[in-house]
Amino acid sequence: QVQLVESGGGSVQPGGSLRLSCAASRNIFSIYVIMGWYRQAPGNERELVATITSGGSTNYADSVKGRFTVSKDNTKNTVYLQMNNLKPEDTAVYYCNFRKLVPRADYWGQGTQVAVSA
Repeated sequence: QVQLVESGGGSVQPGGSLRLSCAASRNIFSIYVIMGWYRQAPGNERELVATITSGGSTNYADSVKGRFTVSKDNTKNTVYLQMNNLKPEDTAVYYCNFRKLVPRADYWGQGTQVAVSA
């Protein structure tokens, strides 16, 4: 099994920045893997924030475009989410996800809390 360990969450003021990290216990990068960041606020459904493919192609939710950047380091089996100009509506528990496409399987991090308030 693959274990994902998240870090980097915390409490910041609006306009602040955080960088989340998600490290896999072993190398799972391949052309059939998509890495993603999701977030879930209390009482809300989990929503997709950003994705990055093994080839480096990225996609972002409209709400975070221009503010968040997803990246990866294959040598460290780690994916990152740089969050700038944070807003109160970004407050949520953030989860990383490694999705294998062939065969289909998902691995999830434990979640890390991000709180944005004045």
